[in-house]
Amino acid sequence: MSGKLFVIGFGPGSFEHITKRAREAIQESDVIIGYSTYVDLIRGLLTDQEVVSTGMTEEVTRAREAVRQAEEEGKKVAVISSGDAGVYGMAGLVYEVLVEKGWTEATGVPIEIVPGISAINSCGAILGAPIMHDACTISLSDHLTPWELIERRIDAAGTADFVIALYNPRSGRRTRQIVEAQRILLQYRSPDTPVGIVKSAYREREHVVITTLAQMLEHDIGMLTTVIIGNTSTFVYDGKMITPRGYQRKYTLSADEQPLKPHQRLRVENEPWSLEAANDTLASTPAPTVAPAQARPVMVEAEPAKTAPTSTAVMEAPPAVMEEAAPKSQPAPFDWAMQALTAINAAKGIVTEPAAKTAIRSASSFQPEMIFEVAISPGVANKKITPQQMMAIAEVAGEKGEIEYTPHHQMILRVPTSNPESVTGRLRELGLILSPIGDVLQVKACDFCDGEKKDSIPYAEELTQKLGGKEMPKEVKIGFNGCGMACYRAVQEDIGIVFRKGKFDLFLGAKTVGRNAHSGLQVAEGIPKEEIVSLVERIVARFKKEAFPNERFHKYFQRVGVIEGYKWREPAKEEIENAACGD
Repeated sequence: MSGKLFVIGFGPGSFEHITKRAREAIQESDVIIGYSTYVDLIRGLLTDQEVVSTGMTEEVTRAREAVRQAEEEGKKVAVISSGDAGVYGMAGLVYEVLVEKGWTEATGVPIEIVPGISAINSCGAILGAPIMHDACTISLSDHLTPWELIERRIDAAGTADFVIALYNPRSGRRTRQIVEAQRILLQYRSPDTPVGIVKSAYREREHVVITTLAQMLEHDIGMLTTVIIGNTSTFVYDGKMITPRGYQRKYTLSADEQPLKPHQRLRVENEPWSLEAANDTLASTPAPTVAPAQARPVMVEAEPAKTAPTSTAVMEAPPAVMEEAAPKSQPAPFDWAMQALTAINAAKGIVTEPAAKTAIRSASSFQPEMIFEVAISPGVANKKITPQQMMAIAEVAGEKGEIEYTPHHQMILRVPTSNPESVTGRLRELGLILSPIGDVLQVKACDFCDGEKKDSIPYAEELTQKLGGKEMPKEVKIGFNGCGMACYRAVQEDIGIVFRKGKFDLFLGAKTVGRNAHSGLQVAEGIPKEEIVSLVERIVARFKKEAFPNERFHKYFQRVGVIEGYKWREPAKEEIENAACGD
């Protein structure tokens, strides 16, 4: 069976706004993968497809699972996004995963991107016509983009007078970003600038508010909300946000008769600010006979014509320099723009005051500051960090980094750096073990009574060497205790290993979190020493291959029922007897 990937944008969520091709692609698919809320929105279109739904921040996991099922299992897999899959959706992530695997269109699994209606369009339609002029979309989520870069984009959009659609404006943990966006935009726009806030567009709980830039934070804004901020010409009429198609100099709708007829508006003479007008002016002016010059043309004021009382702005090439002169710096784009504006105003008899120059930041000068994070431990069995190691960790963290204590025999170091080798190299030289964090496997061994009970240490080290840090569908922890006391609680990890009487006992499927957390099921005892590593490797390999994205080990064990011959069974439930005293 030949696999295929569909990346589908299903629009705002209502069935009537889902395209015909999106419906067809969903029907053709064997597997539907998506954020749980989005899966619920299209559930009425599903028949017998397998559904894999995950949480809000699991986009990369969903993309990898989709590619895996299409490539390795030959399934037709639909990855769904609300809106358009290519606008803050899943299309880019799926392509990134494919590129990482060396995919090519000629030889790789087929992929089809199915477009949908993005939030800027659906919300704009509800609000009226706010997107009638140049507009941009900016996501306020700094989950994958540094906040400093987002700030610069908001600032640039405010400066350029774009209509702005803010995606992902606020979440339960991200509350500051929308406040900062308002602060930046108030530097460039009136507090009365119209703002439209649309929550759950075209869904059952649709909620629409039209307010102002100054008052926008007084209203409910969340992850299901799109905020559209008008430009300087946007106005509100009868409850609708309207952005005129052109600025005031083009035409006005307030007069009884427009000064320019429809067929006249696009004539060059009626748009003196356009590029064509500048080119025509240059072409119509006889240039003096001079040697060719390499510099850009400069704006000069022409001699007033004797037959006409008005002045005309013309462009003239600078005179050629016959002798070699010292190189001069070229005028900045700002200077050219001011010269053009001065010339246009001069043609109308308007005197333009020179503008103060402002510092111009190069767009390419910003380099996102990457946060490097790594788990640090002194060893598999060793739990003691030396003063020298601790001082080195602190020095590497510096003033901007952070060191987080964890209950998993590790510290997490987060440090802003574009050169992680400078961090890892120094720490490894001091004998520290460095591991990735996230959805990876960790071996949590005890201290083997400070190394006195050392018989099983080689097996713990071998497991760490072979499996430690491996990427998993969900984080997995292997608890390893060197004696039957199990004082480091190996039995309460996803996979528990206890060394007892020269052999190993195995525990699987502990529920590690929650009010109903429980120890793992004892599935075997007396496993020979030489078999334990290969057995655990096989269990981990099956989990990695068969588990759903974000599926914890105990849920996987319960779902499949049997792993390497070990059967799942319901853990014993505690019964709490009433106290004799009646309390």
